[in-house]
Amino acid sequence: MLKESIISFILICIASVASFSQSVSGAYNYSYFSDRWNLYIDSAIAITPDDDFLWEEKAMPYFKARKYEVGMQYLDIAVQLNRKKNLDYRGFIKCVFSKTYKDAIVDLEGAEKLNGNFTMKEHPYSFYIGLSYLALDQFDSAAFFFNKTIDVENTDGGAELVHFMDWFYLGIVNYEKKNYQTAIDYFDKALTRYSNFSEAEYYKSICMNKLHMKMEDVMKVYNNACADFQHGYSFTEDNCIYEKYPYQLSPYMVKSHNFFSVMP
Repeated sequence: MLKESIISFILICIASVASFSQSVSGAYNYSYFSDRWNLYIDSAIAITPDDDFLWEEKAMPYFKARKYEVGMQYLDIAVQLNRKKNLDYRGFIKCVFSKTYKDAIVDLEGAEKLNGNFTMKEHPYSFYIGLSYLALDQFDSAAFFFNKTIDVENTDGGAELVHFMDWFYLGIVNYEKKNYQTAIDYFDKALTRYSNFSEAEYYKSICMNKLHMKMEDVMKVYNNACADFQHGYSFTEDNCIYEKYPYQLSPYMVKSHNFFSVMP
C-alpha cells in the first residue's frame, strides 16, 4: 500500500512538472500582449505559486503596455518571494517605466546593499540611481552616481568599458547647471563613442549657442542632430521602444528650424 502511494505521488509530481513546463513554454509561443500569454502564465502559477520568476513574467507585459499599477502588484509578489533577486528589477521598472523616481532610488539602493553595485540592463545600479536623481532635478546627486558608475566601469574593464550614456548624462547635468563648456566636453566624449548620437549633438548645440559661439557652427551641429535623429540615431537602450528616457529627443523637439532664433 505504501509502495503504491509513493508511486502515485511520483506520478502526480511528474504530471505537475510536465504541465508546468507546457504552461511556461506555451506562453512563449505568443506575444506578451496576447491573452494566451497571460493564460499560460496563470496556469503555471496555479501549479507553482511560489515561483518568483512567474510573477515577474506576469507583471512584465503590463509595464510594456503602460499599465504600471496593474503590473506592480504582481512584481511586488516576486519581490516578496525573492527580494535579493527581484528588488533591482523593481527599481529599474520604477526608474524607466513608471517613473516613480524616489521609490526607484529606495529599491536600487536596497538592491545594492544585497548585491553590490551589480550590472543590470547594460548599466550598474548606480547609473539608474543617478538617472532617478537627474529626473528629480537633484543634479549634484546625479553627478555623484554617474561618476560612481564610470569608476565601476573603469575598474571592471578600463576606459573602453565606460558607456557613452554616462558621458551624455554628465553632459546633461552640467547643461542644467549652466556649466556649458563642461557639458560640451562631456557630449564630445559621448560622441567619440557614438558619432551620430543625435541627443548629444542636440544638447551640445544648445550649449554652444549659450556660449555665443558662431551661429554657423551652432547650426551645423544642430542640423546634424536633426538629420541623425531622422535616420534613427538616438538612444540605444533596449527599452526605448516602450518608454522615453530623460532627455531623449522626440520628433516635436527637432522639427522646428527656427529653434535658435527664439533662444536667449
